[in-house]
Amino acid sequence: MPRAATKPTKTRTTPYDVAEHLRTPEEMAAYLDAWLDEAPDDAAGIAKALGDIARAKGMSQVAKDAGLSRESLYRALSADGNPSFATVLKVARALGVKLHARTA
Repeated sequence: MPRAATKPTKTRTTPYDVAEHLRTPEEMAAYLDAWLDEAPDDAAGIAKALGDIARAKGMSQVAKDAGLSRESLYRALSADGNPSFATVLKVARALGVKLHARTA
């Protein structure tokens, strides 16, 4: 007797959002540090990493702490954004992370 065909199960996927997994200041700093180590010339990627951390902490509070409007923070840290170095420093301070220099 032939076997009855079973209906294939569909796999459901959801987009991965790293901001949901950045829970502690140490995790946030390690994430930014990884970007700085692995892709030091990728300014857009580093800005995105700052945006991910800002979303994890709460974009409104980070914008307030950085002295920026929420909209301008979103715009600066978006994929198309090109934040000034002054903005990067303000955001880093608001996030509670420090940028460090070491020999290459």
